[in-house]
Amino acid sequence: MSLKPAAAIILASSLAFSAQARTPAETAQSMMQAVFVNFDANAAKALIAKDYIQHNPSIPTGRAPIIGFIPALKESGISLTNHRIFAEGNHVVMHNSYTHAQALGAEKLVSFDVFRIENGVVAEHWDNIAEMTPPNPSGHSQTDGPVVVTDLDRTADNRKLVTDFVETILVKGDMSRLAGFFDGDRYIQHNSQIGDGLSGLGTALAALAEQGITMKYDTVHRVIAQGNFVFTMSEGSFGGRPTAFFDLFRVENGKIAEHWDVISAIPSEMAHENGKF
Repeated sequence: MSLKPAAAIILASSLAFSAQARTPAETAQSMMQAVFVNFDANAAKALIAKDYIQHNPSIPTGRAPIIGFIPALKESGISLTNHRIFAEGNHVVMHNSYTHAQALGAEKLVSFDVFRIENGVVAEHWDNIAEMTPPNPSGHSQTDGPVVVTDLDRTADNRKLVTDFVETILVKGDMSRLAGFFDGDRYIQHNSQIGDGLSGLGTALAALAEQGITMKYDTVHRVIAQGNFVFTMSEGSFGGRPTAFFDLFRVENGKIAEHWDVISAIPSEMAHENGKF
């Protein structure tokens, strides 16, 4: 079937308006819905830029590999759950989990997916994916906790606080300022190996030291904030291996109140030349 010129113009205008009407968060969410829930290749194609830049180490760059993978995802029975989503400008952060996810590497996975939206479509993607683990010593999972974005008027202050924390404590290792970022020992932790509070963090770090395992942040590549949520994408090493650290912080009353993370080793060889970051 071919469209008459007037009908084609109306359709093109409608599609353009639809793309402009969506927020960056809605665009990212619609793309993930098309790929992992509806398995709709046509919808996904309309939401992904042809020259899509991929940073997942295992997937070639470009739109075509994503579209080509959709039938295998559908056959696998994979299921996606989005736990949190927020955006700053044209960058969107999604905190996701997957079940029946053997096609991606394990039965249950947790991830942070980061998207750059351009001209109403997804233009670039970064992620960290790890196998889901049991609750941590304080009983928290890798995904539970608050999900609502609040305190929009404090975005800039919260972004500054978390950036200062990561640069000062995690990159420079200046522990003399550690207590100033928290409200006493009130700190909810979702890392699988660490309990709540600064006391839980200290216990975990001491245990790593006893095993001769070091965790080092070298470079903060990206900070994305909206309201009470601040996400950082950092590069460093864990146990001597090049590692990507994707951390999400919730800020409350000017202090860091909660933390989620997904940590992933950076392989020496990737399916593209875009790098991890």
